[in-house]
Amino acid sequence: MEEEKYLVIVESPTKARTISRFLPKNFIVEASIGHVRDLPQTASDVPKKYKGLDWARLGIDVEHEFAPLYITPKGKGKIINELKRKMKEADAVYLATDEDREGESISWHLVQVLKPEKKKVAVKRMVFHEITKKAISAALEDTRDIDMNLVKAQETRRILDRLYGFTLSPLIWKKIAYGLSAGRVQSPGLRMIVERERERIAFRKAVYWDIKARLSAPDTKSPDQFDAKLISYKDTRLASGKDFNSITGELLEGRNVLVMDETSARKLEGDIKTAEWKIIDVSEKETTSRPSVPFITSTLQQEGNRKLNLTARETMRTAQKLYEEGLITYMRTDSPTLSSEAISGARDTVESLYGKEYLSDKPRQYSSKDESAQEAHEAIRPAGSQFTHPDETGLSGKEKALYEIIWKRTLATQMADAKKSSTTVKIQAGDAVFQANGTKILFPGFLKLYVEGKDDPDAKKEDREVILPDVKEGMGCELHETESLYHETKPPARYTEASLIQNLEKQGIGRPSTYSSIISTLFDRGYIRKIANALAPTFTGMGVIQFLENNFHYLIEYGFSSEMESTLDSIASGNMDRLQYLKDFYSGKNGIRTRVDQREDDIKPEESRVINLPQADKDVEIRIGRFGPYIIAKDSDGNKINASIPEEIAPADLTKEDIDEIIELQIKGPEPLGEDPDSGEPVYCLIGRYGPYVQLGQVTEEVPKPKRAGIPKGRSPRDVTLEEALKYLSLPRTLGEHPESGKEVVANVGRFGPFVVHDGDFRSLKKDDDVYSIELPRALEILAEEKSRGRQRSKLIRELGEFDKKKVALYDGKYGPYIKYGSKNISLPDEKKTDEALKELTIEEAGKIIKKK
Repeated sequence: MEEEKYLVIVESPTKARTISRFLPKNFIVEASIGHVRDLPQTASDVPKKYKGLDWARLGIDVEHEFAPLYITPKGKGKIINELKRKMKEADAVYLATDEDREGESISWHLVQVLKPEKKKVAVKRMVFHEITKKAISAALEDTRDIDMNLVKAQETRRILDRLYGFTLSPLIWKKIAYGLSAGRVQSPGLRMIVERERERIAFRKAVYWDIKARLSAPDTKSPDQFDAKLISYKDTRLASGKDFNSITGELLEGRNVLVMDETSARKLEGDIKTAEWKIIDVSEKETTSRPSVPFITSTLQQEGNRKLNLTARETMRTAQKLYEEGLITYMRTDSPTLSSEAISGARDTVESLYGKEYLSDKPRQYSSKDESAQEAHEAIRPAGSQFTHPDETGLSGKEKALYEIIWKRTLATQMADAKKSSTTVKIQAGDAVFQANGTKILFPGFLKLYVEGKDDPDAKKEDREVILPDVKEGMGCELHETESLYHETKPPARYTEASLIQNLEKQGIGRPSTYSSIISTLFDRGYIRKIANALAPTFTGMGVIQFLENNFHYLIEYGFSSEMESTLDSIASGNMDRLQYLKDFYSGKNGIRTRVDQREDDIKPEESRVINLPQADKDVEIRIGRFGPYIIAKDSDGNKINASIPEEIAPADLTKEDIDEIIELQIKGPEPLGEDPDSGEPVYCLIGRYGPYVQLGQVTEEVPKPKRAGIPKGRSPRDVTLEEALKYLSLPRTLGEHPESGKEVVANVGRFGPFVVHDGDFRSLKKDDDVYSIELPRALEILAEEKSRGRQRSKLIRELGEFDKKKVALYDGKYGPYIKYGSKNISLPDEKKTDEALKELTIEEAGKIIKKK
């Protein structure tokens, strides 16, 4: 009798490879490479028979129960045909896609396109939250039907997002600029970032002073010196940062504190040097710290950002790889619960590595505070009952780093509490009272292994030891030195990805699995950008939020967005009629389509493009346009002038002085700084869309793009000299020929700073190297060094050859495999991203892809 064959379908080739290790040989595992059907993205995606219908571009038939129009995305036909061919040979199909709404939806779509019932092939849905032999075996034994509540919930979410975006976005195109968009969860997320920027604009700095003293206690055995800070003078508490309003800079109402200025601080500093220093109070208290709860999706994204500087998207992609390799449990979860197997595995590992004294008295279990958590399987933890040590995973780079913090955090949950002793010592010097704070760790407990990252830099000091001498009340102290300290209040910190995710979760906007796509979309639309690790809105992002606030404010209210999430959860559990909800949302009395139709004619495009900023004078307008933000003002003769605002300036960082300088340079016109001694061409300093720059010569028909060079950050364009301008224009500098290849070695400045390059091999200059003076021998030394892994995001898979006299190679990069054609990166079609397709890709096929792009 012939052995039965079974087809198992998952989403990715990596997951397919891992699962196949735990299945018998008669199970064939194939990947769908994500979704096999979707709504049309562009008008060209709409099938011919639907073209011309009003609702076809929307992809949803709003007149007939909001029926979605599903199409097969380009490149997926080949994958579907291959799955159909494999299905013909199978006795049953096991749908092993992820166990969340998205995965359930992919399984349902697979059934719709493969039509196994026509071939009389049985369909079984198998789910698991980790890829281990035990989990896969259990999933095979306990299959179920596709959960249509989850499918309908996912479909409703997709329809709702499409109705929101495709109804508002075209209106924003008409009234502000083409290509802008709004989104159900992205817009409230952007509003948070914009509101924080407005707080920074409104902020007014407050200044205060205090005094630090360096002391020792001669009557103790310890010779160590310690620091103490002034806390009160003449029985009045000294003001600190928390006493000031973070927006207005004014002292908070009801605060009876002393705000010391520099003169007072210097005078008091002199007075206390001759005073007697005596300890007036010593207090100690023991505190207990407990470990953080196990990771859920949102907290993993936050910690990935804080500790590893990964974006939310990078964290999720890396976690997906770890899951598909069978190293961690499923990474999309709202639940911090640990299974008995996980608790046992964590406790065994802690005991073997650190001993019984580091175990908590009893196993710790955690539960979710969020009653609406829908995708609650188990916390994110190392897979299996025996946790693989990070050093034994064979991982490296960010994969190992992320696995390690998951491993450590899971173990820490089962470790003993940390015990600390906090000591507060108060010292009197005349009418002044100083305070010294000490912390001693009595037992490290879980801190031996894991400390949670903090967004506030000052909060990071909490887990450090600060040992004070063993002093007692009444003891004298010896003063060694004093220092008057200047302080100024800081504006509210911009969100980082970690703190934004934290606030999105707090407000109930979106779901943890959507946070990375929310942030990525805001970057892709040009609504936000990064300044260091912080998220700042662009003028365009601010303009879109201003437009929505003025015309459709209810759609970006946090409560409204949170309520929508709750409704979607109710649909998922089968407790709400999704059709009625969609009708009310779209075409009801207060529906989005109804509101847009009512408001459209009243919205004036010119007004919609103006950004209201308090730092701009009344006769100055700041607008957003097709080519970025710009200023409209008038010169002394009443003539209108337009001047670009450099895109690198965030709205809160644009000062009145900046505005005046940009206008002044525009009014003056391009006055040359002088002449280039070599060419005799005039040299100009100008301001453009991408910031201030210097230019050699004028723009003419013969020279449409004269040589230009950016001005270093922090250098005011009005202060740039001819000598400096010529130095900036000297880049790129050809340093000479490489002795081995005979090809040029060049020094230049790019997006990531100064560098040298030879034959496509880029290396950053060191801190002490000057791009304007570096010579060939030093450049060769830098090029000979092994490339830094921190910046090397892409890994060469193999060289393919040459096409049109340019090198062609295959790389694995941050966003998956791609072709490098000369200096250009070209994405691969989905069907070419499988391991097998990558092995078989020829230079001829690569050439066709390059031509197409």
